[in-house]
Amino acid sequence: MADIATREEYGLEFSHIHWNLKAPALYEEAIKRGEAKVSANGPLIVDTGQFTGRSPNDKFIVKDEYTENLVDWGAVNQSMDSDAFANMHAGIRAFMQDRDVFVQDLYVGSDEGYQIPVRIITQYAWHSLFARNMLIRQAPPDSPGLYTVIDMPGFRANPDRHGSATSTCVAMNLKERLVLIANTEYAGEIKKSLFSIMNFELPSKGVMPMHCSANHDEDGKVAVFFGLSGTGKTTLSADQSRTLIGDDEHGWSNAGVFNFEGGCYAKIINITPESEPEIYATTQRFGTILENIGFDDDTRTTDFTDASKTENTRAAYPISHIPNASKTGLAGHPSDIIFLTADAFGVLPPISKLTRDQALYHFLSGYTAKVAGTERGVTEPTATFSTCFGEPFLPLKPSSYAELLGRKIDQHDVRVWLVNTGWTGGAYATGERMKLSYTRAMLKAAIDGELDDVPTEQHPIFGLEMPTHCPGVPSHLLNPRNTWQNKSAYDKQALDLAKMFKENFNKFQSDVSKDIILAGPNLETILN
Repeated sequence: MADIATREEYGLEFSHIHWNLKAPALYEEAIKRGEAKVSANGPLIVDTGQFTGRSPNDKFIVKDEYTENLVDWGAVNQSMDSDAFANMHAGIRAFMQDRDVFVQDLYVGSDEGYQIPVRIITQYAWHSLFARNMLIRQAPPDSPGLYTVIDMPGFRANPDRHGSATSTCVAMNLKERLVLIANTEYAGEIKKSLFSIMNFELPSKGVMPMHCSANHDEDGKVAVFFGLSGTGKTTLSADQSRTLIGDDEHGWSNAGVFNFEGGCYAKIINITPESEPEIYATTQRFGTILENIGFDDDTRTTDFTDASKTENTRAAYPISHIPNASKTGLAGHPSDIIFLTADAFGVLPPISKLTRDQALYHFLSGYTAKVAGTERGVTEPTATFSTCFGEPFLPLKPSSYAELLGRKIDQHDVRVWLVNTGWTGGAYATGERMKLSYTRAMLKAAIDGELDDVPTEQHPIFGLEMPTHCPGVPSHLLNPRNTWQNKSAYDKQALDLAKMFKENFNKFQSDVSKDIILAGPNLETILN
C-alpha cells in the first residue's frame, strides 16, 4: 500500500489504490467493473471502444528549455507548452480523487545498465494487466530516473485549457518524466509512449533503439527484424527452431541486443494453429488479453476471423507464454538485420542483400504498403513510409538514428537483407501473397550463410542484388519481374513505386551523405 507521501505526489490522497496486483486479482477487478469478459479457454476479452489503434495526431511533447533543442519538432512531434501540460495534470489529479486506481511498478529494458523504472497508474484494471504483461515484471531498481504514466480513459482533455487537438491526448513531459493519457481505451498508448521515451533517452548513451523483433539460434547468432504492422515481424521471429528475444522493441548496446519489454503484442486477425502455432497457443491461455475479437457470449468462444470491429485485433501476453522465449531478454550482436516490407504493388524482390548505404536508405524510408480493407477508405494499394520503421516514436532527428545504425553495422560487419512478404505475380487483387513457407526458407538460408556465395542479378531500377536460387524456393520467384505475365505492366509499376521512394526521400536530402541518396532507385538510367 502506498505511503502518504506517495499518495500526495500523485494526487491520490483520497483514492483507493490497488498496488501491484497480479493477474488473477486484476481479472477479478476487471470483471467486477464490467471492463472485460473471460473466454472459455481463459484469456481476458476486452473491447477498446472508439479507438482500436493509436491516435498519432493526439500525441504531444512539452517544449521547454530541456527539449527545445533536442526534439525534432513537427507534425510527428507536436509541441505543448508547460502551462497547458500543468493544467491537464491538475485536471487528471482532480479526476482521480475518490476513484479506484491501479498501480504497477515495473521497468523497461532487460539490460540493467539501461533500464528505466516506470510507475503505471491506470483507471482500468485491464490496462494494469496490459502494462504488467507488456513490461518487465520485477520491482524497479532503486535508482533515479523513474518515469510515471497516468492513464485515465475517462478523462476528457479540453483543447482550450490543455493545448490538445481534441478531447483525446497523449502528452509527454520529458523533463518531469511524466506521461498523461486521456480519453482513449486503447492500452497500446501506454506501451508506445514508453518506446518513445527509450528512443529519446538511449541514443546519447550509444544505444540504438529499434522497432524490431529479434531471435537467436542455438549458437547465439542473432537476427533482428524491422517492419511495420502486417509485414510479419512478430510471426517470423516466433520461429520454433530459434529462441525469441522479443517481438517489438529492442536496444543495441556495446554488449549486444536487449529486449525493452517483458511481453508480446501480436496481431491475431485470422490466426490459426497451423499458421502461427506458438502465438495461437497464447490465445488459449490464462493471463492473455484479447482485444476487439469476435466473441460469443453464450459459448464464451472466440472467432479470430471476425474483423467487424477492426483488422487490428491483438493479443497481449507475457513473453513467458512463448515456450522458446529467452529467459533474460539479452543476446549478442546481430549477424543479420532484416527489413520486412509487405509490398502490395508486387514490385520488390522476395529477398535481396543490401549494401551499407542501401541499408540506411531503406531504414530511413521504412516502406510497406496498405491494402484494401485494412483501413477505412483504403480501396487500392497505398504506399506507406514510416521513417526508421517507427516514425511516430522518434523524438530525435531521423538521421541521428540512421548514423547510429550505420556505425553499428560497420563495427560488427552485419549483413542486411530486404525481404518482401507481400505480393508476387502482380499487385494486390491480381497477384498472390508470398507463401510464408517460402519466406521462412529464404530467411533461414540468408541467416545460415547459404546465400553468401549464390550468384545474384541486379534489379534494374532499385539496384537490389537478387539471389538466383535459394533452397526450398522456386527460382522463378526470386526475380519479381519473372512472376508477372505482363512484363511491361511490371516495369511501369516498378517505375511508379521508385518515384514514390524518391519523393519520400526528398526530406532527407540535406541530412545524409550523397552515397546514401544514390543507394536509392535509379530513375535517371531508366528515364534516359
